[in-house]
Amino acid sequence: NSLCSLPGQPAEEAEAFKEQGNAYYAKKDYNEAFNYYTKAIDTCPNNASYYGNRAATLMMLGRFREALEDAQQSVRLDDSFVRGHLREGKCHLSLGNAMAASRCFQRVLELDHKNTQAQQELKNATTVLEYEKIAEVDFEKRDFRKVVFCMDRALEFAPACHRFKILKAECLALLGRYPEAQSVASDILRMDSTNADALYVRGLCLYYEDCIEKAVQFFVQALRMAPDHEKACLACRNAKALKAKKEDGNKAFKKGNYKLAYELYTEALGIDPNNIKTNAKLYCNRGTVNSKLRKLEEAIDDCTNAVKLDDTYVKAYLRRAQCYMDTEQYEDAVRDYEKVYQTEKTKEHKQLLKNAQVELKKSKRKDYYKILGVNKNASEDEIKKAYRKRALMHHPDRHSGASAEVQKEEEKKFKEVGEAFTILSDPKKKARYDSGQDLEEDGLNMGEFDPNNIFKAFFSGPGGFSFEASGPGNFFFQFG
Repeated sequence: NSLCSLPGQPAEEAEAFKEQGNAYYAKKDYNEAFNYYTKAIDTCPNNASYYGNRAATLMMLGRFREALEDAQQSVRLDDSFVRGHLREGKCHLSLGNAMAASRCFQRVLELDHKNTQAQQELKNATTVLEYEKIAEVDFEKRDFRKVVFCMDRALEFAPACHRFKILKAECLALLGRYPEAQSVASDILRMDSTNADALYVRGLCLYYEDCIEKAVQFFVQALRMAPDHEKACLACRNAKALKAKKEDGNKAFKKGNYKLAYELYTEALGIDPNNIKTNAKLYCNRGTVNSKLRKLEEAIDDCTNAVKLDDTYVKAYLRRAQCYMDTEQYEDAVRDYEKVYQTEKTKEHKQLLKNAQVELKKSKRKDYYKILGVNKNASEDEIKKAYRKRALMHHPDRHSGASAEVQKEEEKKFKEVGEAFTILSDPKKKARYDSGQDLEEDGLNMGEFDPNNIFKAFFSGPGGFSFEASGPGNFFFQFG
């Protein structure tokens, strides 16, 4: 090693400081060791081993950048200082610069080709380079999970590499693992508050959590630190565009301009496919627009896209359930309301579920309105007219010349028409039917029901009639 250029006392003094430093280093009191090595360097600034020892201490304190400077100074003073080259390589590797690390370890092997530590460290540096290459390819392929895996492996050898940490954090954000991404970025910002990459990742997490205004502030800060930061620039532009389009869509919706709102939400959805949370809201908003435009199937599709992106999105399930109700897809509506009620057990959600269950039950029994061919708001008079028309159409006497199969089918229809009229012409029974109460339980046993009695009662009196055959399958009505 290069010795102290000052002869005599300073050299002895410096050596004494070094020995004290070594004693503290052995006791793992690295701060005190650092102080004594610094005194040795101040006393004797040309001694490579003092810089080498202080580099080792700084490495133990995790201060790799400062350690790197000391290690570099040690080999400048003595190019054959093996431990100096090893420490420089270790610092480069810890900071994620595997190429520079490899050069240092190769220099060690030139000086001492059997140095096993250098051989191992050279392998580690090569491993880190491989993980970097794989991660680069996987990032392009958008396989963010694999990138996180590669960065975790690389960080085992390069624990102080901000670049690897940032790439990992960015991928965690892209995977929707925001708390983990935030934590990595915050750790870096604690050490380096001006790190543009970390500021960008913090902004990215907020942006993906739909806190767009806050996100923009972080992107702007990142761009202040690094005006050429491409990712921050793009994210900032996207965030501002997304916020503006979404707000314009909301304004158009509030004004009742649904066609324009639809177009604006569609444009907003094209801005950034990675922004899952905001896009889920945009799909739900567009679903609401579609339901206002009575495009119910499109509204259902939009809500389905929203819950695919965010399966905890109650508002989208509620909107889709309402569309299912409106299109009489009651089983799907019940499923959505059940999901909502499991998530948020409110009275309102319980009632919505109950209503859907009633409608589902009603949909599975006979639809008497359909049987008579009237709508649910038909008047008493319309119900009578409909019964007259259908009863005459399906009366068994009218089909006496038809095949047994047709006769059976018409008889069944005739009976159903009678049933429908019995229920819908009686205000009490009609009210029970409309509310979905089980008609069997209410004492109306349709099994013992005779449609001919209803028919006779309805047609008896001055307006009676009889069927007369004028040949097989041809009938004319004779009214009395």
